[in-house]
Amino acid sequence: MGKYAVLAEKPSVGRDIARVLGCHKKGNGYLEGNQYIVTWALGHLVTLADPETYDSKYQNWRLEDLPMLPSPMKLEVIKQTGKQYRSVKEVLTRKDVSEIIIATDAGREGELVARWILEKVKVKKSIKRLWISSVTDKAIKDGFNKLRDGRSYESLYASAQARSEADWYVGINATRALTCKFNAQLSCGRVQTPTLAMIHEREQQIRQFKPKKFYGITAKVKDFQLIYKDEKLGSNLYDEAYVDSIMSKLRGKSLTITQVDKSEKKQYAPGLFDLTELQREGNRLYGFSAKHTLNCLQRLYETHKVLTYPRTDSRYLSRDIVDTIPERLRSCGIGDLSKLAFKLSKEPIRYNKSFVDDSKVSDHHAIIPTEQGVFPADLNQDERRLYDLVVKRFLAVLMPPCLFEQTQISAVSEGFIFKAKGNRMIDIGWKAAYSDSDEVETLVGHMLPKITKGDILPIDELMRTSGETAPPKRYTEGTLLTAMEKPFKNASYGIGTVATRADIIEKLLNTYLIEKQENNIMITSKGRQLLDIVPEVLKSPELTAKWEDKLEQIASGKLTKSAFINNIKQFTVDTVSDITGSDKQFKHDNLTREKCPDCGKYLLEVNGKRGKQYVCQDRECGYRRSISRTTNARCPNCHKKMELRGKGDAQIFVCKCGHREKLSAFTQRRQESSAKGNQKDVQKYLNDQKKNQAETVSPLAEALSKLKL
Repeated sequence: MGKYAVLAEKPSVGRDIARVLGCHKKGNGYLEGNQYIVTWALGHLVTLADPETYDSKYQNWRLEDLPMLPSPMKLEVIKQTGKQYRSVKEVLTRKDVSEIIIATDAGREGELVARWILEKVKVKKSIKRLWISSVTDKAIKDGFNKLRDGRSYESLYASAQARSEADWYVGINATRALTCKFNAQLSCGRVQTPTLAMIHEREQQIRQFKPKKFYGITAKVKDFQLIYKDEKLGSNLYDEAYVDSIMSKLRGKSLTITQVDKSEKKQYAPGLFDLTELQREGNRLYGFSAKHTLNCLQRLYETHKVLTYPRTDSRYLSRDIVDTIPERLRSCGIGDLSKLAFKLSKEPIRYNKSFVDDSKVSDHHAIIPTEQGVFPADLNQDERRLYDLVVKRFLAVLMPPCLFEQTQISAVSEGFIFKAKGNRMIDIGWKAAYSDSDEVETLVGHMLPKITKGDILPIDELMRTSGETAPPKRYTEGTLLTAMEKPFKNASYGIGTVATRADIIEKLLNTYLIEKQENNIMITSKGRQLLDIVPEVLKSPELTAKWEDKLEQIASGKLTKSAFINNIKQFTVDTVSDITGSDKQFKHDNLTREKCPDCGKYLLEVNGKRGKQYVCQDRECGYRRSISRTTNARCPNCHKKMELRGKGDAQIFVCKCGHREKLSAFTQRRQESSAKGNQKDVQKYLNDQKKNQAETVSPLAEALSKLKL
């Protein structure tokens, strides 16, 4: 019996697997033991070949060479990681290796990473698949005891191939066609263009919106307030004269209580996190970008091993996970959360279909803590914040619902109906996991005094309120993720996948098609013009959602890859024809009067992710220079982040409020502030002390601290 070659996706995971399997002998890009040889990729080592690989004429971008539809598609080794590819190839082709175990990430893209390597190496050995949702020692051991037949994942591989080839055909051909036709650096794709179209549509809704003024009537009686509610129009009234006439009739009058309804209400915990929901929360609470949240979660999964696989689209657990919950509870949590988690681990586990449902778990279950203990000092601030969010949701679903008594009061005066509502907490339930936030206060609301049906209460004060209808809000990264997840009514598939949406937003930012102002996402002039010249069909979210549906059908064996790709090729032909036959124009309206030092053409001014840049309009030149960048330095007047402009000694901080300060003056002010010591310094010192203490605590002492004696 020969050895097993284990192919992991990243070095960190490879080393973890090697340690569990007892592989300690170091080789060139691998670790070897008596039975296993563990090697690893660096993400993708192999990719689809560039156009010029098929024909040297494609080195030059020309309209007459389009569309490019090579078949079959070739694979090539990525130059930057060629050394590791050769190491992996050496391991996989060794004569003493009889079987290969794919241990890349358990998902469509992870399957592609491994299969492309195997295809490029031309290895034909037997394949097994490791399919796990966390990389703790226990999960790795359990996974190797339940290895699956690699042939079971052929359809998943076909789906991954189809996705990649479709993006190549459509993306590269449409991008070259747009760039050549309009002589500008333009790009489009089946996911990024519909996403851009949604941002543009929201911007148009905001611009076309016309606010309407509305009014309301509030009556103050006996230390509480009631709101006038029209039976047909509700509480927001648009006729000012009508409101004034009601108020004139009610001045000096009393309200008669006609109804007092008390009912016990239950509020259940929110569902567990999938990636998109966690990215939304990270953006809403902390302003994290979707990409930053994913990167932090990947470290919590791979490096710290305290969370399960993050690239999941499920918010449910499978039944087999339930038996592992007590052990996860004993290991998870920081501070007060660890005490609550340990307490729950001693009680019978309550579960139901609201978070345990095998039918709603596909490749991976929801993001939850692993059985591995957490060391707070190992996590940075952002990692800890996200870890806390996951733990709170995990604890909350295991706790009873929040119970409160809701009182609804109706009253009448001169035939006009007024209403009031109040809550009284009975049992805080799952909200105990959120005792350090505003979750509890938002539910309690205001208490109503003791009121009985038939009471007559004089109106102490009658107030007319007013407001204006508001336009739709601009997208933040969080709300854009929601829109991508469900781009139109009754959509069964979203734009992109949970694993790719963050990268799509980043690409739109990096190509200057969108920009961020504070936390809001805005379309740029370049983005608007691109949507004007790109074929209408490429802007449709329905199109890419249908493609995702087809890819899912390939993964489940209901559709062949060849049938899908044939349709994609015809779609590519039609798309290129639409672009090349267009009579529209593209105009750079962000041209500066400064010329590129390399090619002499006028530079464009663009808002990049970290500030303003000058970029050459000639795509082949590629010159770019930063002219200002957003910093973490705060304005002494309004405390907002300032821009740093200029070069060398002439650099100056500029704030939107008008404050300007030379870099030298800013540095001097910071030094004087540091000499005095400030609140931030004190907090940093205290945090350092806690960290030092945490590092000296032994695992035994930490375990004992969780015991409730």
